[in-house]
Amino acid sequence: TCSARVPVYTLLISLLFANRPMAAALTFTGAYALGIVAALVMAWVFKRTILRGETRPLVIELPNYKIPSLRNAVLLTIDRAMVFIKNAGTTILLIIIALWALSTFPQATIEDLSPQVQTQLAELEAAGETEAADNLLAKESLEYSLAGRIGRTIEPVFAPLGFDWKMSIGVVSSFAAREVIVSTLAVLYGMGDEGGESAGFTESLRASTHRDGSPVFTIAACLSLLVFYVLAMQCLPTQVITKRETGSWKWAGLQFGYMTVLAYVASLATYQTALAFGLG
Repeated sequence: TCSARVPVYTLLISLLFANRPMAAALTFTGAYALGIVAALVMAWVFKRTILRGETRPLVIELPNYKIPSLRNAVLLTIDRAMVFIKNAGTTILLIIIALWALSTFPQATIEDLSPQVQTQLAELEAAGETEAADNLLAKESLEYSLAGRIGRTIEPVFAPLGFDWKMSIGVVSSFAAREVIVSTLAVLYGMGDEGGESAGFTESLRASTHRDGSPVFTIAACLSLLVFYVLAMQCLPTQVITKRETGSWKWAGLQFGYMTVLAYVASLATYQTALAFGLG
């Protein structure tokens, strides 16, 4: 588990165990343990299939032991922070801007909405419930936007995992950088600059519902999404490094393919098992 997964773990575990710190700590630890076990199991499988042969000796030249230098630590921290800002930071910013545009345009008018929604809006406005009418109009406008249309198109692929169309967009966008899902959900749920750091954002996700009124972020859905993010390959820089180290896109493609399939199957099993135990 890399540091980019931590914001996703934190968000999902806070949805699951807001007031149960012990359960949250165990789940967080379990996510790390799942990643370790999966890596060892897949290494064992590959050793006996596509990577057969004698193991090459690993030789690592260790540096001289010295007293830690505060100056070196500060310089290294600044250097790594700048690398993140230049690489992952720019990618995340571009994705957020693109998602904002997709979720904003085209803008729906009253005439673009279904007769049923128009009737609901009229009833709410007649009853003086202006805020409820605005929320309904914002929700319908989002679904009318390009992001909504794309989400509805890809939703059937992820529906067996318990993901709605907004979560599906978040998953797809985070294949560039996995931490993008937090800001993606913030955009799609209309949190704007509050992002994933505010309690309001978590409460908004917890209160979100499907059209039939059932909650979106159930225990089963959160566990399914957590497992998917533990196992999936969602990091373009890693793919580039794999290609550079192996000299071929074949291995990078294999890495992306098997990890995506593994994540999907494990997430599917997690969601369906959780449903069987009544956690939906």
